[in-house]
Amino acid sequence: MKTRRVPVGTLSNPWVLMATGFGAGLTPKAPGTFGTLLALPFFVVAAYAGWVTFAIVLIVMLGTGIVICDQAAKVMGVKDPGSIVWDEFVGMGITVFGLAPIVSLGDALWWLIAFVLFRIFDIAKPWPVRYFDEWSGGLGIMLDDVAAGLYALCCLQLMILVHGLLS
Repeated sequence: MKTRRVPVGTLSNPWVLMATGFGAGLTPKAPGTFGTLLALPFFVVAAYAGWVTFAIVLIVMLGTGIVICDQAAKVMGVKDPGSIVWDEFVGMGITVFGLAPIVSLGDALWWLIAFVLFRIFDIAKPWPVRYFDEWSGGLGIMLDDVAAGLYALCCLQLMILVHGLLS
């Protein structure tokens, strides 16, 4: 079970500040949802840079996220604090990988569907998402959201494919 309480003074720690999405994860309810929402504009902009740049950004975010989340969890003294949302950033980035930049209402709808799919898989935690959620440290914090993002990505791409075939 994740806890959301952040010890006083920990936000002055750069690891905690980054891991909480610069405070987005400190919302009293649904910090993961707020973290995911905060990630959306970042990835909408990244989509304009092209898929290679987008992939590089995701890989860097995943690698640094393992360290950031590990250090923040140690500072906070909790295995996987709910206030850590860096992993939601990466999971959402995986989900929207390959989406076209938003230039129309139709494009925006796919981004909204991506958001909903990621939140469903992140909350429901089907196997292996739940399996990775049991791991300790930064790798465990990150991998459950990576798995949820991969599930959501596959579902989203399948929906796009079916929509294209039916159109």
